[in-house]
This record gives sequence, C-alpha cells and structure tokens, in this order.
Amino acid sequence: MRIFHVVLMTFLLLFAPAVARAQGAFGQGTRHIAAELVAESGIPRPGSGTTIAFSMAPEPGWHGYWENPGDAGLGMTVKWTLPQGVTIGVLRYPVPQTLVISGLMNHVYEGPYGVLATLTLAPDVPAGAKLPIRVRADWLACTDKVCVPEGAELVLDLVAGDGAVLPSRRAQFDDWRSHLPRPLGSEGSYAVTDGRLRLSVPFPAGAKAADVHLFPLTDSLARYAAPQNVTREGDRLLIETEAAQGFRPGPVQAVLRTGDHVGFLLTARPGSVPAARPATLQTAFLALGGALLGGLLLNIMPCVFPILGLKAMKLARAGGDEHVVRREAIAYSFGIVATCLALGGLLLALRAAGTAVGWAFQLQDPRIILFLLLLVTAITLNLAGLFELGAFGGGEKLAGKGGSTGAFWTGVLVAFVATPCTGPFMGAAMGAALILPLPAALCVFAGLGLGLALPFLALAYVPALRTRLPRPGPWMRRFQQILAIPMALTALGLLWLLGQQRGGGAMAIGIGGAVLLSLLLWYLGRRQHHGKRGGMAVAAAALALFAGTAAALPTYAPRIANAAGAIPFNEARLASLRAAHKPVFLYFTADWCLTCKANEAAAIDRSETRAAFDRAGVTVMVGDWTNADPAITRFLEGQERSGVPLYLWYAPGKEAQILPQILTPSTLTALPRAAGLP
Repeated sequence: MRIFHVVLMTFLLLFAPAVARAQGAFGQGTRHIAAELVAESGIPRPGSGTTIAFSMAPEPGWHGYWENPGDAGLGMTVKWTLPQGVTIGVLRYPVPQTLVISGLMNHVYEGPYGVLATLTLAPDVPAGAKLPIRVRADWLACTDKVCVPEGAELVLDLVAGDGAVLPSRRAQFDDWRSHLPRPLGSEGSYAVTDGRLRLSVPFPAGAKAADVHLFPLTDSLARYAAPQNVTREGDRLLIETEAAQGFRPGPVQAVLRTGDHVGFLLTARPGSVPAARPATLQTAFLALGGALLGGLLLNIMPCVFPILGLKAMKLARAGGDEHVVRREAIAYSFGIVATCLALGGLLLALRAAGTAVGWAFQLQDPRIILFLLLLVTAITLNLAGLFELGAFGGGEKLAGKGGSTGAFWTGVLVAFVATPCTGPFMGAAMGAALILPLPAALCVFAGLGLGLALPFLALAYVPALRTRLPRPGPWMRRFQQILAIPMALTALGLLWLLGQQRGGGAMAIGIGGAVLLSLLLWYLGRRQHHGKRGGMAVAAAALALFAGTAAALPTYAPRIANAAGAIPFNEARLASLRAAHKPVFLYFTADWCLTCKANEAAAIDRSETRAAFDRAGVTVMVGDWTNADPAITRFLEGQERSGVPLYLWYAPGKEAQILPQILTPSTLTALPRAAGLP
C-alpha cells in the first residue's frame, strides 16, 4: 500500500505543472494551500544572510505534508534558481501533526505553517546588488477524501544591505522558529526484537512531556500506523512500537513530539535498551503501604483539613447514633476511593494511549489549576459564612435522611481538592503504580483514597475516639469560620502555582477571577439572607467566568534564570557589558538538556567557580531555552549553533571564546586568570 501511494503521488507531482495549467484553463486554478516565499530581512548582509520561509496556508479541511509524509502523500519538492554568491540550506519543517485516514498514518499540517531555510550571501557580494530568488515548488494538498497536486513559481527579490529586520517580520519568523524541532543534545539507543522496536530517549524527569509521538525521518524505522506505547522512567522515555518491514540497523533520526507544536530532533543508535522495572509482589505491597500512609498524611494539609473538620463537627451533631455515623462514614470513604480510582484509571488510560503523564497530571494544565483556584475560593467563602451551601452549611443537611449522598459528594470533593497536595507524599507510591499491572495499580490508587478516609472511619467505628469530641454548641460556627483560613492558604498556593506555570499575567487573571467570583457569591449570600434564591443563575455566571478567564490565560510564561547570582540573557545587556570591558560568562541551557544540567551541577553551580568569578568581577548570564525563546534562537543561529548547551567566555575587550561542551570547575576557574584578571 505504501509503495502504491508513493508511485501514484510521484506520478501526479511529475505532471503537476500541466495539471495546474489545465485547472487554470477551466477556471479552477485556485490553490487549496496558498504559498508565499518571504524573507526575514529584505536587505541581507554580505558574508551573513537571512532566513527565508515558505508561508503555507491550507484552506479549512485541507492539509499539507511533512518532509516524511507517512503512509500516504508526499512532501514538498523545490528547484531553486539563484544569483551568483547566494546559497540556500536545507528546508527545516515544523513539528507535524498525526492524521489517520482508513488505517493509514499521515504526518500533516492542518493549519498555517512555515517551512524555513537559511539564505547565505558570499562576502564579496557588493552592497546594493539585486538578488532575484526564484523557486519552483510543488506540493500535495489533501482532504480526507481527495488529493490535488499543486505548485507555483515563487519569486523573492532581495537587495544586499545591512541585514535590518522589521519588528513585524521578526515576530512572524520567531513564531515559525518556535515550532521547529530542537536538537535533543543526547543520543538515544534502540533495539529490535521479534519485530518490536524499543527506543530509549534521554529526557530529564522534571521536563514536561505530553502527547508524545515519534515521527521517523526514514521509512525503515517504524510502521507509521502502529500504536506507540510511551512510558517514563526517571531520566528517560521508553517508546515501544512495531518495527518497519525491512528494518535496517544503523544510526536513525526522528522527531520526538513532546507537546503542542513542540518537539526535538533525536538521533539514536543500536544499543541496549533497559527493560522496564519488573512489577513484583513486594513492589506492589510497598506501593500500597506508601499510598495508605501518604493518604493519611494528606488529612493535615490545608486543602483537606477544613473539610475533615466539618465532618468531625457532623459526628459531634450525630451524638451516639451509630447507624447514621457509620453509614455516612462508608459513603464518605466510598466517594474518596471512587474519585482516586477514577483519576488513577484516567491516568493509566492516557499512558496506554501513548501520552507521557504522571500523577496529578491534570495540574500540568493551567486551566485545571484555575478551576481549582475558583473552587477553593468558593469553599473558603462558604466556610467564612458569606453564603450557604447545603453540603457545607454547618453540615445540617447531612444529618437528616439522604445524608449518605451528601457524605459521598463530600468525599469526592475531598479527593479532588487534595490533588494539589499529593506531590510531596505520593511520589514513590504513584511512580510504582505506573509500572504495576492494571489490577495492582488500581489497588494503589484505592489505597490512597482509603488512607485519606481513615481518620473519619476511625472516628465512626471507634466510639472511644468519638466520645472525646466536644458537644455541639455555638463554638461549631466559629470553628467553621476558623477553617476558612487554611482553605484560603490553599487558594494562595494555587495562585502561586498558576504564576509558576504562566507568569504574572496568569496570576493577575487568577486574582481577577477570584475577586469576581467573590462578588457573585456575596450577591448570592445577600439574596439568601432575604429568603430569596438565585443559586442556578450564580452557578451559570461562575461557569461563564471560568470559561472567560481560562481563555485569557497566557500560552506560556518567559522563564527566568534561577542560577545563583546569574542574570537572564539579554543581547542588549550583553553588548553593554562588553562595551564597558566587563568579563562575561554566558551559557545557554534547557530543562530537557541532560548535558546542560550535568555541567551546571558539576562545574557552574560550584562554590569555587562562584568565588573565582566574584573575585574577577565576572557577570554570569544565563539563556534558558526550555521554552524556545526566539531571542535565544536567533543568537544561537548567529553563533552557528542549532542547540544547547553553548558556553561562551567574553574576556574584556575580546571576542567570544567557545568553551567545551563538557565543563569542569578547573576549566571555569582558569578563565579569569588567563585573561589577566584577579
């Protein structure tokens, strides 16, 4: 089938110009993928150059293809006509999307995209020389039912100049660059056994990875449409899939997608791929014990303790009615366990589908954090007495008939709001659950819920503990208001987490959403005080508020260098320091770069290095490329580098010295001495 599609599409593209002329003769010459050749600078500098791009814009319902199109389709072909002294590098494609049609995997672009290339001018090109760039480009435009060969003669007229770039054009190219795959920096290894490909990719445990997919750059690596099972173990990603027919051992290249339009260029060689850690009975019992203990400790967290306090007040009201107390204890525990099982089951399902996620995976999405922030804000205001909610208004509705239902949903809420607190306690147990068989893994998640419910179960089934509770009285209302304090602290923690993910703008949106929600609930409380209703209208307004604030969240937040004494990379600041003859050590890093992190731990973030730099007055500047900062991308390209790490030493009055990619403390401490500094 693959050979048939390649032959057919090749035949169509060979005759694409004739087909295009025929379409024009019949009034059907409009292309389904509009194409334009653009340059970042219209006046590139001799001896340097600029970046050019094919700006491709598919119509709705149509798509173009990546350089390796998958099971069907063909990538773009180009034939350049260039003036003397001008050369153009290879095409650089953005990270593609997957599209399965009739069982065939396609590597496509379903929205506007840019294919980039580097245009270089020879040093002897005279300033003011006209540079007519001509290219014949042919591509395939497809829907899920039909494919049409398309092409165009594209023209770009440049003039040799000083390389100036308009801000609007720079922003456009920066956006395109952010979608290019970045070099991973460390090689992977793979093994093929019984037709199964197992690939080990170095990837730091702290780096984010979601919607992971491997796009081979050649036909001989993997069967495109085969499911890809992705697991995460420490500082590596393990990808298992079906090897391609006629697989040929040797170095291979692929693009590894780790997020929306985010990916890495990966090189892998044959080698040993460590097997996943075996799931033993001992591991299962240790994980279950850790989950029980972790769930028990969660009850003292500020996001859980207020609700547990309300349940304790409920027991005080119930007095000696064993039947009511135990019935609600079981319902409350069942709500917690069911929610933990649901979250755990969803986690395992996402991993089985090939998405690399971990426990509390929902917290990687700032919209979920925003939702939790608004929810916890509402609970805080309810505890403070601003408005009444049956499930929390002193617990009175839980004491009557049907109280088990309220207890169940209270348990659901406890498990849900406890999620942000699970990290410090549940890391080992949840990590073990991800490698256990499905039944054992679900037992671990249930154990977490059981541990969370244990205090209330103990109070319900051990009368001696319950008799120590104080008798009902006016103190209960005051205690409920006191419980609003730790819940408010939880809201502040969620607000901080939102800022960590998306910056100060997201924090401002979170504060604004919480304030507006507070006004809505104050309005509801005023109506309740006068015996009126309005809960449904306020709930609808709260949902609209969440939708609006979630849509307004920034896409990502610029990262700030966190090395001790270091300042974030800024090209203007660097030029100022060099003009003042100040020594500068500049390094570029990323959270996903293992070599970077190893050098930082072993050489850069060392006391002897800091002392040597302090004595010599060296400014340390850090460029964090984790989020593909466009300014850093341009600087790296200017240094003829396509990735990190990059270490530069600027001695006073001298050009940059590129340091080795493997650093030692002695390498860095010797730099000031070699420059004649103290």
